[in-house]
Amino acid sequence: MATYKKRGYKVKTKVEKEKEVSAEEIESTTAEVFNTLDETASKTEEWVAGNQKYIFIGIGAIAVVLLGYLIYTKVFAAPKQVEAANEVYQANSYFNQAVNIDLSQNMVNGLATRDSLFNLALNGGEGKYGYLKIISEYGGTDAANLANYSAGIAYLNLNKYVEAVTHLQDFESDDIIIGAKAKGAIGDAFVQLNKLDDALGYYEEAFKHSSNDATTPIYLLKAGITALSLDTPQPAKALEYFNRIEDEYASFKTTADGKLLDVYIGKAEALNN
Repeated sequence: MATYKKRGYKVKTKVEKEKEVSAEEIESTTAEVFNTLDETASKTEEWVAGNQKYIFIGIGAIAVVLLGYLIYTKVFAAPKQVEAANEVYQANSYFNQAVNIDLSQNMVNGLATRDSLFNLALNGGEGKYGYLKIISEYGGTDAANLANYSAGIAYLNLNKYVEAVTHLQDFESDDIIIGAKAKGAIGDAFVQLNKLDDALGYYEEAFKHSSNDATTPIYLLKAGITALSLDTPQPAKALEYFNRIEDEYASFKTTADGKLLDVYIGKAEALNN
């Protein structure tokens, strides 16, 4: 029997048939996805409808917390910050006078005056709060935080090392200089308390706090000296710290402390061999 093709009819290739099947599969999968989404949406709507009360309570609670925070910040915290900053002025004046006293002229009288000023800075005078009162009355303010640092330094100079450690540990700062000095001052206090392991740890924290010419070589040197002074000396660690000063902070060797660096390096090398 003869065969023929109808006019306008084209035989589909295998590839075209496979494409048709793939298109059908895609349509089927898409339909399933939309059906699933519809079912999920319906379940979500049902859940929301059944839990509206709790949802509104949750939203209300969040709103109350945010509103409370804004009220506290604007109504209480901000004025408290200003009041604390004004109150601390006199204490800072006593502190700065104490720090800047020239002890070379008359050591005895100078020390007496300095100690008196530090005590005024701590306890207050002329009807104004000292650092201790500011810390207790204005906790959470920047002024109270800085008061902890100044109180710690004052106590350190008054040879009250436990109190110095307490206040300096309560002080927080990311400042590259003051942050390092606070940790270094804790190390100084622990040296005086003969807790050299603790002192070494804080000196290491001090020079790791930031890298700068003002504080880093000082605390590298103190850390190295303390490492040599431990009951079980650590000369390798000390040598590492001394060499770092030599390599990275050469200008420090022109200072009074830096001029002894070669002596300490020699001692560390002798113990390390």
